[in-house]
Parts: sequence; structure tokens; C-alpha cells
Amino acid sequence: VSRQLKEEIRRGFAGLEDPLAGLLAMLENSSDWKGKGHSLGYYITTELQLWIKEHPAVPQSGIQLKKLQARVLGILSQCPANLLDPLISIYQLHTADRNYLLEHISHLYLKGSYKEAAILSMKLKLQPDQDVEKMCTPLLLQDKANVVEDYVGEYPELQSKLLQILDTWCEPGFNIRDITRPYQGLSRYKAEKFNRKTLSKLVFRLLDRFNVDPALCPNVINQRHLRTLNYLFYKRFVEKTMSEENWADHVQSTVGENRWLQGHLIQLLVRHCGECAAARWARLWGVPMDMLPPGLDEQLPEPHTQERIEEATKADNYKDSKKKDYYQLPIPRENIHFLQTWEETLQCWEKVLQPGQVVGIDMEWKPSFGMVGKPRVAVLQIAVKDEVFLLDLPRLLEQAEVEGEKEKLPQFIQMLYSDAAIIKLGYGMSGDLSSLAATCSALKDTEKQQHGVVDLLTVDKQEVDGPSPEHSHEERGVRQPEKGLSLLVQHMLGKPLDKTEQLSNWEKRPLREEQILYAASDAYCLLEIYERLCKDPESFGLSSDLRESLVQKRSIKPVTKKQLNKQEALSPSGQQCQGSKVEASRAPAAVSPREFSVVCDNMLQGLGRYLRCLGVDVRMLENEDDHRKAAEIARQEGRVILTSGLPYQTLQSQVGEGRCFSVNCSEKAKEQALHVLKHFNVQVSLTDIFSRCQ
Repeated sequence: VSRQLKEEIRRGFAGLEDPLAGLLAMLENSSDWKGKGHSLGYYITTELQLWIKEHPAVPQSGIQLKKLQARVLGILSQCPANLLDPLISIYQLHTADRNYLLEHISHLYLKGSYKEAAILSMKLKLQPDQDVEKMCTPLLLQDKANVVEDYVGEYPELQSKLLQILDTWCEPGFNIRDITRPYQGLSRYKAEKFNRKTLSKLVFRLLDRFNVDPALCPNVINQRHLRTLNYLFYKRFVEKTMSEENWADHVQSTVGENRWLQGHLIQLLVRHCGECAAARWARLWGVPMDMLPPGLDEQLPEPHTQERIEEATKADNYKDSKKKDYYQLPIPRENIHFLQTWEETLQCWEKVLQPGQVVGIDMEWKPSFGMVGKPRVAVLQIAVKDEVFLLDLPRLLEQAEVEGEKEKLPQFIQMLYSDAAIIKLGYGMSGDLSSLAATCSALKDTEKQQHGVVDLLTVDKQEVDGPSPEHSHEERGVRQPEKGLSLLVQHMLGKPLDKTEQLSNWEKRPLREEQILYAASDAYCLLEIYERLCKDPESFGLSSDLRESLVQKRSIKPVTKKQLNKQEALSPSGQQCQGSKVEASRAPAAVSPREFSVVCDNMLQGLGRYLRCLGVDVRMLENEDDHRKAAEIARQEGRVILTSGLPYQTLQSQVGEGRCFSVNCSEKAKEQALHVLKHFNVQVSLTDIFSRCQ
């Protein structure tokens, strides 16, 4: 606002006998202030608020103030959000009669202005005197859960009440129509958004946000546990990708002594294992006999000796097959150290905190199966050449707390991550560091302070077709496609990781031998991948200066939208450059989508479909096509190649300069398309959209 306007407004206040009444008269007789944004009415109101602070004698009191308060309440229900606080302050509504304010809110509610009633209640802090179910129900029906969250945000008692109400609505057999029936004529009513699934998600969000005891919501928690049970049985008996030990451990901790879940467990056991095995598991887990179907409690509680021998032989054969099918640690077992005391960790730090050291880092935590709270790291794996250290993080942190030296371990971890002279290797490190921060608050800034970090997830931005070892044992079931780090290990080292222990209970002690080997493999394979990349980059389609580019960059991260807005230059590989080398005068001439033709590699089909919607001439590789086919099509038809990750280095050398572009696979198709259009200066008009057959 110009100084001249401010001075004019203030002169106007000084000339009024009653500025507060004058402002109300202006607002009552003008509609300018009702729109969004900063209107003239908004500027006048906020200036009066400042002017009153400088002239303490101005505010009214007594009967005159009550009259003004009654008038301003009529305005508040119509005014935009940015005027609420100034008007409440100017007319001292916090000092008004509480019953009078509640009556006004009730009047708004009866008119159907539910959101306005809730917002004004929050501004005047009236929630403790209101019925939380009555105030929040219509807002939930209108899909305004964010307003509901804010409404109870400062009142723990109301948070608990709301969660108990929502949990009651999720009770099996409860008819949700009983809730919706009184609001049939509700404007903006979104029936499809009001169901058990949506309510369950809201309950978990509120439990997490307000840190409320989940025991308040038994119905929602039981339903989530039942979904977990179904998932565990699917992993064990359909996919056959979970070991019996892991499966039994998770089933037992999920069900506990909950009779409702025990009933569902028996049904699942009978369906997947048969009655005899169901009876044995039920006895083993202490399920009450009265929960078993008639006749089932008479089944044998223990397997026959012959059955046990057959199962043990089958397990031994299975372990032997794993050695043939999966990545194996190239170091002896005695070089894997499980560290549970501070004294034991000193040998780890002495070897790890050495300039020039290359370190593989991974973390494990107990699967949450969608329950409340962020996962807490149970094992921190640190691998160096020929050795792996497994740190029992909960035990070490607990010991440090008892000894009054809780900052020691976080300090060493921060030293490791912040030392640019030590190369840290990981895969999806951002998620690991988020869990590390949830485990120890002293480590919450580790991600901001890290240097010398190489996240191999940024190298592996595509799905690589690799050999799929055959399994000679039916126990394994249908082999699931490799993905993530396991797929990268298969591509680089010839065999995938065995992920059977991935969903282990990593908080249970002692760890099983299979868990220890799995944890060590996850960290050590990073060293081998990095060594292969640096030693022989050409065989993987990478440039010979890979080591220099990875190490000098220190921290490899995808370019964010904020960085792009700052117009920081991108190299053709999609990585950020040190300073802009691309001058505006050298930007390519503008072209229309019809003149722009591309071939999309098979990991970018979403981008291809999006560009085709905008009128671009797009050809897409099929899933089974080799990446090199893109170069053949590009040369024959004069197309630009759009690819990502490892194939970029190979493909760019097979076409002309500027005819191959690397796309960031961590972005959505729309963002990828915007970067492609901007890079090649493609100008899209309305007539181009859907101009090609979809």
C-alpha cells in the first residue's frame, strides 16, 4: 500500500468521532471487502488495528462496545479469512459474553454454514463448549477433514472424543447411513468420500498427528491388523516369499491375545494349511481351544517325527538352492560383527572414519504394516572392504542414555555422514535418514549436513532386463520380478539379493543367522556395485570418468522443482551443472509439437502418453525391447531419444549431439514432460492438445 494511501486512511480515522463505528458502517455498506485477496476494506481495517495500538484511548467499552460487537458478528460470517483476526482484535470479541457468541455460532450452524461456524469457533476458541460430533459430522460429509483437524488441533480431550466417534462409525455392522440420513440435502455433500476406508485413513492420520494412544480406536486397529494378517498369509502361501520363521513371528505379534483376531486367524489357517496344521499352530500360539471349530481341537498338537525330518531336509535343500540362485557374501562369517556395546563400536569407528574410505550403509527396521508412527531403525549396517559391522541401535542408544552419554553415538554417525573425504554408498538414502531421525532426534539434520554421499538409486533410474535364475523347488512358488536394489545387484553382479528376510522383525533379539547374513549382504553389495561401476563403467554403458563424476559431486540428488525455478543449468544427463553454460542466445528455435518427434525408452511410457496428448509425435519401446532399439529408430526416423539412467551414456554416443535427453525417473510424467518441452523449446497451443490419436 502506498504511503499516501496510508496517510489518507489515518487522517480519516483521526477525523472520526468513533472510528470503530465508522469502520463498521463502511463495511456494512460496501461489498468490496467480500472478495478474495487484499481489498481496500482489508487495508483500512488493518490500518485501524495498527492505529488503535498507537491510540490506546480509542477502544470502546461497556454497552457501546457490546452494540458494536453484535454488529461485527453479522459481518464475520461473510468476510474472508484474512479479515477475521483484525476484526476480532479491534472489537475485542474475546471479551464478549461467551453464551452470546455460542448462540451466534448456533445460528450459523442452523443456516447450514458449517465451515463458517467451525472457523469462527476456532478464532474465538469456543470448541470446549461445543459438541464435537455435531460440529464435525457435516464437515466430514463435505470432505473438509482439514477443517476438522484444525478444529480439534489445540484440545487433546476433543481429539480423543473425535477419534472415539470415528472409530465407532468403523465398527463392523454399524450403518453409516444412520450418520448421513439427517444431512441428505447438504450442499457439496460427497457421499463417495464418506466410507469406512476414508474414515480409517483419517483416524490413522489423526492418531499420528496428535500422538494419541491407538487403544482408543479398537475397531480401526483391528481392521488394520486383519489386513496385515491377510497380507502375511498371501506372502507366505501364495507368493511364497516369506520364511516360516518371519511369518510365524509377525502373525503371533499381530494377533496377540485379541479373540476377534484369533477367530480370523483360525479361519485363515484352515483355508491355507488344512485342519491338522491349523490345530498345531493354534496350540503353539496358545489360541484358546474354545476358538477352534468342532473336532479341530482333537488334531495332533505336534508333527510326527517323520514329518519333522522331511521338513528339515526340505529346508536344507532350499538353503542350498539359495546359494545357487542368489548373491552370496564374498567374506567369511567371522568378518561380520554384531555390535551391542559402546566398547565394541570403537573398532568400527577406527576402521570407518579413515580419509579415502569407501563405506556401504544400510538400515533395517521392523515392518509397521501401516500402523501409526515412523519406523525406528533397529540395525545400522556399515560395510567396508572385507568387513561388515551391524550396530544394534536400540541397545546402543539405551546404553548411552543410562550412562548419561547419549550424544556419543549420534556424534560419530554425524561425523561419518558429514566427512567429504569418506565416500558413503546407499540405495534410497533419503528414506533411511528419515527413519534415522525418527529413531534419534539428535540426527534430524544429518541429511542437510551430508557430504561425500553416492545414492545408487540415482544411478539406477530404470528397470534392467537381466537373467532370471530358475528355481528347482516348488516351495519357492512363482518367482516375483526383481526390483529396487535386488534388480541392480542382479544387473551388476549376476544374481539378485535374497529378500526373504526383508520383512523380518528386526527388533527381536537375538537376530537369527539368516537375518545377520541378509543385513550384511544388503550393505556389502553396495561396495561391489560401486567397485564394478568404477572399474569397468563402459560395460554398463557409462562414461570412463564415472569415478571422478561420482566422487567429486559428493552428494548426488535429483534436481528439485525449486532448483529449476532458479534456472540452474542441467547437463544433457539431467544432472545439475556447476554454473550455467547454456546461454539464452544458444537456446533452440521454437517448434510446435507436430514438428517434434521422439522415441521413448521402455521405462518412460507414462511420459510418452503424456507427450502424445500434447500433440507430440511419439514412438514407445515395448517392455521386452532392448534399449539400443531406440537408437535405431532415432537414426532411421530422425527422432530425439528420451531415456534415463544407465542407457543414456550408451545411447547418446549412437546419435547426433543433442539428440538424446535423460529424464528424471523420480518425477511424475507431467513434470518430466515440462522439462522436455522446456529443453527443446516446444511451444504447445490449445489446438495441439489431443490432436493425435490416443
